[in-house]
Parts: sequence; structure tokens; C-alpha cells
Amino acid sequence: MLKKIFLLLILSAVILGCYAGDLNLKIQFAQTEGLRADDRIIFEKNHIGKVDAISYSEGGDYIADVKIHKGFKKSVTEHSRFFIINDPSEKGRKAIEMIKVAEGGAPLVKGAMIEGSTRFALLLGQMEEDFGKDMSELSRKINKLSDEIKQIPESEEIKSLERYLNQLKEKMKKAGSAFREKIQKELLPRLQKEIEKLKERLRKFGREKEVEPLEVKMDEIRKI
Repeated sequence: MLKKIFLLLILSAVILGCYAGDLNLKIQFAQTEGLRADDRIIFEKNHIGKVDAISYSEGGDYIADVKIHKGFKKSVTEHSRFFIINDPSEKGRKAIEMIKVAEGGAPLVKGAMIEGSTRFALLLGQMEEDFGKDMSELSRKINKLSDEIKQIPESEEIKSLERYLNQLKEKMKKAGSAFREKIQKELLPRLQKEIEKLKERLRKFGREKEVEPLEVKMDEIRKI
């Protein structure tokens, strides 16, 4: 009897220890965008964890092993989304930002593998979900997309814009005609304006041809 009680106490201590500790997760990203070990994880301006390590998967993606501080574990649920940003507090470093797309939800468990996103892709998805419900909210998200594009660091502009255009192209292929028309009229002109600004800056260095792949992708999107 005493042996059983002793074993139950040990098991309870192990379970309590796991619950009380930090939460270790794996986040899968298509690109690291300069993310590295010790970069922060941010939620609502709070520093909630850090990147422990980054590895390359057999599937060609990158896996970020991250640690969420135990005080924020309850905030990390199935409705959490993660994407890479420029760290707002540490110049030259990246961070992973977590946002919640809905309240509640089941907490993520230790060791869970999550698919990372980009802010651009997340906003596109939310725009499609909101389409037809609240046009003012849709316009607000188009403005946020435009702001996201304007904040790309110069050193990453071509690569980031190309990635955004690929995401937009895939979304447009699957979207309804009304949604595509909204994007064609409101978002594409803003994208074109940013591409033209980039081309003008590169022309000063004789590098304007580097923008040609972006222009090709824009033409492909317009034809969808």
C-alpha cells in the first residue's frame, strides 16, 4: 500500500513539474528571414519566450524550437498564430510575434508542432473570411497590408515582395470573383506603387532589372 502511495506521489510530482515549467514548441516556417537562436517571442508587446534553436527539415522547411515562459502558457492556444517580424526593441534582430485570432481554444501541449505564417498571409486569410460581412473592416485590413509592405527593410524588399506576391497569387486562385475584384481594385495599385518606388531606387545603381520577376508576377495576378 505504501509503495503504491509513494509511486502516486512521484507521478503527481512529475505531472505538476511538467505543468509548472515552460512550454516547449516547434514552429515550422518556409523562410527564417534572419531569425536565430535567442530571438524573442512577443505577444501584445510582452516578451513571452525565446527561440532556442533553428534547424532545417527534410521537407525543406525550417523548424524553430521555442520556449514559452510558464507565466504565458495559458495564452498559447489552438487560436494562436506565429510569424516573424523585425524586433521592435532590438535593432538588427528578428522576433516571433504571436497573435490570437479568436478567444478561448484548447491550450497547446508541450512539443506541439505548429505551422508558422506571415503577417501578410494571415491578413489575406482574414480578409477573405470578412468579405461580404463588413466592407469597412475589409478596407481597414487592406490598409494594414499596404502598411506591412511599406515597412519591409530595404535589404529584404525584393525577396519579401516576391514571397508576398506568391502568397497573394495562391489566395487569388482560390478566392471568389468578388473578392478578386476587390483585391484588383484596392490592393494591387498599392503594390504596384511600392514596386515602382523600389525600381526607381535600384535604377540609380543600374540594378532595375532585379525588379522584373516582381513585375511578371504582378501581370500573372492581374490575369487571374
